[in-house]
Amino acid sequence: MAITRRAGLLAAAAAVVLTASACSGSAAPAESADSQQGAGGFPVTVEHIYGETVIEEQPERVATVSWVNADTALALGVVPVAMPEDSWGGNENGSTDWKDAKLEELGAAIGTENAPVQYSEADGINYEALAESTPDVILAGYSGLTQEEYDKLSKIAPVVGPQKENYLASWQSVTEATGAALGKSDEAEKVVADLEAQFASVVEENPVLEETTFIAGNVDAAANTLSLYAGDDTRPRFFKALGMEQAPVVDELVEDGQFYGDVSPERSAELESDVFYSWVAGEEGAEAVRNHDLFKQIPGVANGGFVTTTDDHSTLAISSASALSLPWAIENVVPDVVAAAEAAAQ
Repeated sequence: MAITRRAGLLAAAAAVVLTASACSGSAAPAESADSQQGAGGFPVTVEHIYGETVIEEQPERVATVSWVNADTALALGVVPVAMPEDSWGGNENGSTDWKDAKLEELGAAIGTENAPVQYSEADGINYEALAESTPDVILAGYSGLTQEEYDKLSKIAPVVGPQKENYLASWQSVTEATGAALGKSDEAEKVVADLEAQFASVVEENPVLEETTFIAGNVDAAANTLSLYAGDDTRPRFFKALGMEQAPVVDELVEDGQFYGDVSPERSAELESDVFYSWVAGEEGAEAVRNHDLFKQIPGVANGGFVTTTDDHSTLAISSASALSLPWAIENVVPDVVAAAEAAAQ
């Protein structure tokens, strides 16, 4: 069964306790984009979990669905003709700070004549809005797109399907697949290399990170709920990219093959790690966790290694990681991670 749109929202945003039921798609993940190029670089064939998509000519009109895909096109210098509003974690433009900065750089700031059309995905895939944009290609490399949705979208334009099911595709694989589809594989390779170099620089400048174990979870003192992220979820990937090691207890408590698992709050003291990350509702939410009878027993909370994102925008930057959002996260979120690692080491 493919993940529902609502479950995908919860998984990617981590804005509420993860009570939605989710199970992995049955299709095998596509490890990378496969480009079979003719004269002029096209046609190209891009692999994804639903098979292969052939793009005959370099697309001029690019539309995107879900999170991240517009980010990735923009990172490669391509302004979409249509993209979803960021309804969760977005700014006053229905966008993000990192997306706005790139749009302005490309001469297509929101509100100007060259800006993408923004459409709502509140009720799921907006086929009508996408059809009206008359795209040459639809990007969905990072998404929870089902086979049925993929087939329906393919009647509008060729679709670059999910690189992995249920919003679990890495930002690298999405960037590479998008680059292949847009005839910008060289640019995609450079974007990936440059961003990976940024992470490497952070690790080099902060050696404490490589000596630090982490758990990425979601803890809510008001609801008395606790869950852990695992496997290919974007949050563990983010901390691993910083040179940190995921605590072994995560794999012990989260069912194999799942990207998160609920844990009884009574087991808080068992969650042994130097740093514990969670989204919380403002600083008051963080204080509520620190003062909670059970959650204050989480070692990463008790030892000063509790790192949080206290606003939706920051949470979105790492929970729906992209080639555009991660540089923003390195600047705005990583300092708190380093501070937490240093506090835990004392």
